[in-house]
Amino acid sequence: MKLHREILRLAIPSILANITVPLVGMVDMAVAGHLPGTSSAALIGGITVGAMLFDLLYWNFGFLRVGTGGLTAQAYGRGDDTGGILRRALRIALISGVALLVLQWVVVQLAFLVVDCSPEVRELATRYFYIRIWAAPATLSLFAFKGWFIGLQDSVRPMTADLLVNGLNILLSVVLAFGPGPLPALGFPGIALGTVIAQWAGFTYCALAARHRYHFQAFSLKRSGPTNYTMSSRQNDPEENMELTDSKAISKNGRFFTLNRDLFLRSLGMIAVYIGFTVISARYGDVMLAVSAILMKLLMFFSYFSDGFAYAGEALTGRFVGERSVEGVKSTIRGTFLWGMGVAALFMLVYGVGGMPMMHLMTRDVSVLEASRAFLPWLLLMPLIGCPAFIWDGIFIGATASKDLRNSTLLCAVGFFAVWFIGQAFIGSPESAIHLLMAAYFAHLAIRALYLTLRAPAVLPA
Repeated sequence: MKLHREILRLAIPSILANITVPLVGMVDMAVAGHLPGTSSAALIGGITVGAMLFDLLYWNFGFLRVGTGGLTAQAYGRGDDTGGILRRALRIALISGVALLVLQWVVVQLAFLVVDCSPEVRELATRYFYIRIWAAPATLSLFAFKGWFIGLQDSVRPMTADLLVNGLNILLSVVLAFGPGPLPALGFPGIALGTVIAQWAGFTYCALAARHRYHFQAFSLKRSGPTNYTMSSRQNDPEENMELTDSKAISKNGRFFTLNRDLFLRSLGMIAVYIGFTVISARYGDVMLAVSAILMKLLMFFSYFSDGFAYAGEALTGRFVGERSVEGVKSTIRGTFLWGMGVAALFMLVYGVGGMPMMHLMTRDVSVLEASRAFLPWLLLMPLIGCPAFIWDGIFIGATASKDLRNSTLLCAVGFFAVWFIGQAFIGSPESAIHLLMAAYFAHLAIRALYLTLRAPAVLPA
């Protein structure tokens, strides 16, 4: 029972924060879909492609959260200092963010060499990008802060940061776009500007929280107090079947960059799938682009709930690996899967009953709404297939099993494109193309879940 309480202590704040993430995207789409003067499908397409450009950039830096979280959790379990981990991550984040600002024009030109969309969508997406890019240093730094807090078994600080960022983002996107009262209405650019302001507010909060809560400026973050789940002896030392790193044998910097190299390659696999999804759907017109974009937002809504338990699994697995607690890791796996599958069952009901009402919240465009009806059954597959993929991700991140995370993602990317290219022979209409695209997406999730399940006994105590 103690472990279940610990899982919930870590998961619930993450869930509360995570559910605001898709709400931001949904509100941005809803705001764009209700702006006057331009077709709703084009505006939604502009938001979708513009956001995709940032996914293309930021997912390359996913290691700043994942790697920082796993290494910090293990250092916490050992009682080691964790300040150096955050310092290295922030240095990379800030330098990379400035580089993206300098290279923004080049990024846009390269992106549209592969993104095929209507001229109207391209113009809107470009405007969105050139405004939102000014949040790059803050956004990348938030990745590092969030991973560090989670590794310290602190889910309250990242929850507060996410609620601040996403709540402010929603509020400012609406206010700046529509300009209620005496405020000027900025229209479409106001959506991007709201994101910029919110990201820098989140960066400021995290910097202050790290300083005042953990005295980060001293780079001395020792854990105090007893550990609840430790091994009473070393006779069952799990070093043989866990990816543990002896800090005396390998330099901290070497470990940090080796781990992040694998996680960077993992990010490329994820980018290939999600960017491929948007790029392919954009080929079939603005309406099909809008439909697939909204469907993806609804699909990912589940992931933000299950990710709460994945984050709990990440923090606890890393901690128990650091403590060399085999039973702690086993209990974490059982507990997070139990809670995760419970969430999956609930979401099957949510999608089954509320699929079309959620679509109506996203747009008023009749053509988009009518076209979306045929694709709603796909929503029911997300909880069943997505849950094991996401939960295993958290467990493997906590164990810093970076090679398997890398391999699983690259393999599932191959599966996604294989299904798409093989199935093209059966495409007879734009609607059938989107059905095939959805099949390819779920094939990639299934491959990811299966690979990690098969690899778990070799990496973790089963």
